[in-house]
Amino acid sequence: MVLADANLRLDAQPVDYVLLGVYFLIVLGIGVLARRSVSSSLDFFLSGRSLPAWVTGLAFVSANLGAVEVFGMTANGAQFGIPTVHYYWIGAIPAMVFLGIVMMPFYYGSKVRSVPEFLRRRFGPAAHLVNGISFALAQVLISGINLFALGSVVNVLLGWPLWVSIVVSAAVVLAYTTLGGLSAAIYNEVLQFFVIMAMLVPLTIVGLHRIGGWQGLVDRIADRAQLNSWPGSNLTGIGNATLSVLGIVFGLGFVLSFGYWTTNFAEVQRGLSARSMSAARRTPLIGAYPKLLLPLVIVIPGMIAAVLSPELASAKQALAADPHATTGVQFNDAIKLLIRDVLPNGMLGVAITGLAASFMAGMAANVSAFNTVFTYDIWQTYVKKDKPDGYYLRFGRLITIVGVVVAIGTAFIAAGYENIMTYLQTLFSFFNAPLFATFILGLFWKRMTPAAGWSGLVAGTLSALTVFVLSNSGAVTWFGDPDSQGPSFVGAGVAFVVDIVVSVIVSKATRPKPDEDLKGLVWSLTPKESRRHSTDGQDGGWYRKPAVLAAGALVLTLALNIIFW
Repeated sequence: MVLADANLRLDAQPVDYVLLGVYFLIVLGIGVLARRSVSSSLDFFLSGRSLPAWVTGLAFVSANLGAVEVFGMTANGAQFGIPTVHYYWIGAIPAMVFLGIVMMPFYYGSKVRSVPEFLRRRFGPAAHLVNGISFALAQVLISGINLFALGSVVNVLLGWPLWVSIVVSAAVVLAYTTLGGLSAAIYNEVLQFFVIMAMLVPLTIVGLHRIGGWQGLVDRIADRAQLNSWPGSNLTGIGNATLSVLGIVFGLGFVLSFGYWTTNFAEVQRGLSARSMSAARRTPLIGAYPKLLLPLVIVIPGMIAAVLSPELASAKQALAADPHATTGVQFNDAIKLLIRDVLPNGMLGVAITGLAASFMAGMAANVSAFNTVFTYDIWQTYVKKDKPDGYYLRFGRLITIVGVVVAIGTAFIAAGYENIMTYLQTLFSFFNAPLFATFILGLFWKRMTPAAGWSGLVAGTLSALTVFVLSNSGAVTWFGDPDSQGPSFVGAGVAFVVDIVVSVIVSKATRPKPDEDLKGLVWSLTPKESRRHSTDGQDGGWYRKPAVLAAGALVLTLALNIIFW
């Protein structure tokens, strides 16, 4: 049950609508301008590999700054407090650094057009097809999360029925992604990053001022577990502190995090669109720096909403007494409630526009990744081979429309979750965790065979699904509360281990590919200069070198972990 529409209705004035309208016109204008540079399928799907590192770096973090981040992480902040920072400082930065330093040279150097294509070269068509289909399915499901969030904002602002809001919101995203392809999505993501910050920073400052600053927030939080990041038992739902830490470090920090950031094509695609190897490697490293600071303007507002908004505060008290109590508000409503309660007109328009920008950025990233994988990795590879390039460009635009239509349907799945972050982490345990196991083993163990590639993926996915079913049925309780994110952490860990075990067993029983077919695809068979150094001469000053950027991000991450321990 969600909070009544009348209670969430924002008191928007004409100036707020004007700001939102101007933003939509700019977004569509970028799509029209980007269309002029689209003359081939490579232009449409990968921006012709021509973009500078600062653009791809900001797009990299903005593509992730969708509904999951803004709705999901503020919901987590409201529900769990400071332990939510683990999604950033444990569950993002180390993996982003690993992607830039270790993985990106293989992706960019092999000139693949997608992550599934890399799997095809390493393991063959079976693993490629399994990953292509599962990735395409995951993207439309995740697109539905962003679309539901975007539609709910329009619903709150204009009072339209939710289904009308979802369809209209989808039409706007569809228009500019179909017109300008990845370039339109990326340049809009750069714009959207600054618009989102223009919302989050004032919202945090005003919210803290209203509550008496940081100390005022601390004083009003009754559950002291919400003020310390470790052991994070309230986040995982695992009562044992040691198992909770293990779930966070291994399940989230290693399996889910590395599985998402290093193999998720919706993110990797930004690096592949860069103009050089150096720019590709710096893409996730540049994105790591704003990602480090995002908890300060996403998690903290969620915590403020939980004590400042009467409805959410009452709901937390009711849930503390009875975890299965029915309340009239969802944690997903945290940021909307905070915007309603603390921002004046004019600033309200900026906040609403920022929310729209966030969800459009996330959805566009999923849609652009979906159309690339479906066109190149499924349609061109297995259905219609050897067609003229113009055919695939037209098909790419057509499948974009299909993907958005399917996402409209999946948006209503997301609507059924109290906290959409729980839904998303469940999807990641199904799709990303086993994929990372296959990637990391295949990258460092040349003996891994094509048969192991697809069988490990299937076994890992089925094992994560089994954990989900057992947890939700109540048959197994030590996975954590089904309404928490502990089961997804456990499911990810199980999927990873099962994938590795099955892959090793199958590899021992089947024939590997010859070494000459694995050059550039396996660590030990790739020259050191290809995987460690940029050879395009575009690093510039010492401060732009990938190793320096990586070290700086890790040092700052360690410092923030200590501060919020």
